[in-house]
Amino acid sequence: MNRRMKTVCNFCKTEYSIDNVPNMPVRCAVCGNTWVVPRPARRSPWLVFIAALCALMAAVVFAVAVIAQNQITQIRENPLIAQIDEITTVTGDDDVTRFVVNGRVINRSDQIYGVPGVKIISYGDDGAVIDAQRFMPPATLLDAGSSAEFSHILSVPMAGIEKIAVELDQNGDNK
Repeated sequence: MNRRMKTVCNFCKTEYSIDNVPNMPVRCAVCGNTWVVPRPARRSPWLVFIAALCALMAAVVFAVAVIAQNQITQIRENPLIAQIDEITTVTGDDDVTRFVVNGRVINRSDQIYGVPGVKIISYGDDGAVIDAQRFMPPATLLDAGSSAEFSHILSVPMAGIEKIAVELDQNGDNK
């Protein structure tokens, strides 16, 4: 594949576009100056491939480092998390069906932590909070990397509940 290249007269700065580098000096059509057109540096396809591969590897290492640092920061800021594993239903003696929320509190850190209360929040189809219930999980302390399971029956009937979320009650607020 031939690429056109540009050369410039050293004396009058007239520009020329040529297909190939000539084997002998060239003469300017404007001023008559002669000069030798330098050969362009050749790029080895293997060197280009290796450079691209190195750049790709550097990008992957950088991405992994950023993700790992982000996870470390998240764990440092929130060592304990609560998650819902399963939601089932139960019908009580009053013939009212209610949700049963089963989940766990997880200690993602490498230290022991005290477990705060758990708050289960029920939302309606419009996103508004229908109810928020607090309870204490079965464990008061969690070793590094361990978890404590919980199961809680919501006191409100199922009607109108579209979403259920769980969070740790870190502040002991009454929301």
